[in-house]
Amino acid sequence: MRFVGMLVVAGAAVAAAGSWERVRIADTAGERLAEVRVVVEAADGGLLLEHVDQRLEVVPPDRVIRRQALAAPPERPSARELGAAVLRTLPPGFGQLATRHYVVCFDTSRAYAMWCAALFERLHDGFMNFWRQAGVELDGPAQPLIVVIFADRGRYEASSAADLGAAADRVVGYYNLLSNRITTFDLTGSDAPVDRPGRSAGRAGLEILASPQAAGLVSTLVHEATHQLAFNCGLHRRLAAVPLWVSEGVAIYFETPDLGSDRGWRGIGGVNPPRRERFLASRRPGWLTGIVRDDGAFREAAGALDAYAGAWAATAFLLQTRKAAFVAYVRTLSRKEPLAEDDADARLADFVAAFGAEPAALEEPIAQFVARMK
Repeated sequence: MRFVGMLVVAGAAVAAAGSWERVRIADTAGERLAEVRVVVEAADGGLLLEHVDQRLEVVPPDRVIRRQALAAPPERPSARELGAAVLRTLPPGFGQLATRHYVVCFDTSRAYAMWCAALFERLHDGFMNFWRQAGVELDGPAQPLIVVIFADRGRYEASSAADLGAAADRVVGYYNLLSNRITTFDLTGSDAPVDRPGRSAGRAGLEILASPQAAGLVSTLVHEATHQLAFNCGLHRRLAAVPLWVSEGVAIYFETPDLGSDRGWRGIGGVNPPRRERFLASRRPGWLTGIVRDDGAFREAAGALDAYAGAWAATAFLLQTRKAAFVAYVRTLSRKEPLAEDDADARLADFVAAFGAEPAALEEPIAQFVARMK
């Protein structure tokens, strides 16, 4: 997940709101009206707003001109209307594909878009069923989730540069917390006509799974789609104080591809060989305490891969040996308010309350558990 556009509303404190309002906002091009849900109102009048198309927007207090309460929430757009609104933000040539839970906007072949949509739908059902069996009743997404697929890497990088900066050429897909979209590109379409004859969804899947990058591509799609589901079904709250080791650990726990299946993915919680090898080779005393107390390691180039591996190891251990405690912990985190911050001591206290032990006491049991995984 990329915490793209992460902002903080200024002010000594923030309070959750929830009302739907018509807000007049000052922009560089003038003024505009928006019918939005006020998610958070800061002490200084700054606002975190949710638009009907799922976007979040942070508005500083000096740009809020006028507010008016709405008698009822605005009508949610249909899947087709939602897709049309997304298409207006994209370069010419994009189409849309609506499934039960997704709107996929694409300028690659429809076959590739259909294969990806089928993968996302399988993940949706697996995700909801997994947490239901764990005792967590999640809400389904309030409206279809948005996925944008570019035909090739060049167009993807050009469009994503504002979000990803220098990382655009290294990231094959990402979930944006503010736009609530997944953006990626068609790996198989990069060097071939996207609508070549005979390219069915099944054929597109075979091309994906036969490519050298197959495992990474499937892992990335499932990883980012897991983030999107978690932040839209109530497992996490967007822009809330969810420790990265939890959100990334859950996404990695779901991501392991199955290239022996023509679908590319079908299981949850399997051994993740690259993460396992990295964890066993890199772990040092204090590694779990470090990622529980703060997210710094995930944002450092030198230690990010180690942090991700540790997040996977801790999540796998806790879900498979202390599931009830992990579920209670996730429920605690789901009640965190957007834009409120937890310091290191608060994060550590939440962990100890859930698992009955300091992180350091679990480091060796986790290492032994991962070493035995097959």
